[in-house]
Amino acid sequence: MIRALFIVTTALALGACATAPAPTEPPAQTPKPADGAPGSDRYEHKVDSGPEQRPDVESQPEPVPKEEPLSAYGNPKTYSVWGKTYQVMESAAGYEEEGLASWYGRKFHGYRTSSGEPFDMYRFTAAHRTLPLPTYAQVTNLDNGKSLVVRVNDRGPFHSERIIDLSWAAAARLGIEGKGTGRVRVEALTVREKVKPNREGTV
Repeated sequence: MIRALFIVTTALALGACATAPAPTEPPAQTPKPADGAPGSDRYEHKVDSGPEQRPDVESQPEPVPKEEPLSAYGNPKTYSVWGKTYQVMESAAGYEEEGLASWYGRKFHGYRTSSGEPFDMYRFTAAHRTLPLPTYAQVTNLDNGKSLVVRVNDRGPFHSERIIDLSWAAAARLGIEGKGTGRVRVEALTVREKVKPNREGTV
């Protein structure tokens, strides 16, 4: 999996997620550096994986959409990765898309995300190429009907066939971890919106 820790054309460094790690990992006091090109050797781990000790993600509460200021660090009007330029959306209102989701975990744990926060693979977060940071979204696994609210606070994935990159915890909760990718529907949520029912009428 290729992750998004990169430098935008405005000289703004973008990176790898959300809040402090779960007790199974030492707290990340400050994000690890995000300089260097994607795929460089700046990471401690060469290959991505899930955690050695797996917490119970089934009982973990989902993020609750709330008013948050947009990240000054992670919302340039445009940025470029590998010769392709992306335009960040001014608003997430009405966004809905279906496609492939991937996930990222231990390799990027503690490193800076595109919003400037340290990535925490134990939280329900995600990366998206163009949604404003942060954005809350409901992700539904189209193969098993499981849904989860995530907080989008990072950029990626930059595989053209994938639309969202989930944290390890989110992928495990949705049943995507084992396969590496899964078919999903992503729906942006606003503070005033309730979690949307899936096509079968259950969350």
